[in-house]
Amino acid sequence: MPQVSAREFELLPLRVHAFLAGVPLHDVWAVDLPRARAGITLDEFLRAASNRLFTPSPPVRMLLDIRLFVGRLFGWDREPAASAPATFATRLTAADHSRSLAPAGTRDGLFRVVYRFENEQLVELINRTAHAAALSALVETASAYRFYLGVYVRRVGRFTPLYMA
Repeated sequence: MPQVSAREFELLPLRVHAFLAGVPLHDVWAVDLPRARAGITLDEFLRAASNRLFTPSPPVRMLLDIRLFVGRLFGWDREPAASAPATFATRLTAADHSRSLAPAGTRDGLFRVVYRFENEQLVELINRTAHAAALSALVETASAYRFYLGVYVRRVGRFTPLYMA
């Protein structure tokens, strides 16, 4: 997926911009998709794409397996103690809760859902290396769809900047 400018991403009418105000945007990518028909939602797109959307290649899978092994070995992937940063779900308003298609805290692989709206989804991961959030959004234009993936990272300790580098 090619990277896009933070400016382009921030101009989109997405809830995440206000929701994660103050949390640094680490990277954002986008991919243009054909417009088969109007009105496709992110939820519909993700269900249709299933596991094909982010299936890593064997070398990437091997690197992820090594990272996960090292994380288990050093305890990096354990959720921090109660004194650590709270989940982003504590920022949800009553309107956010009622609009979300999935309850906050629902497991989604290694992540937990913060919210899932019709065309915008925020999931998070909290461990001893970082408090990260991944935003997926599907934006419809006159001739295509554009799928965005933004990654936000909040520092949880001195190791976070080194780890993210």
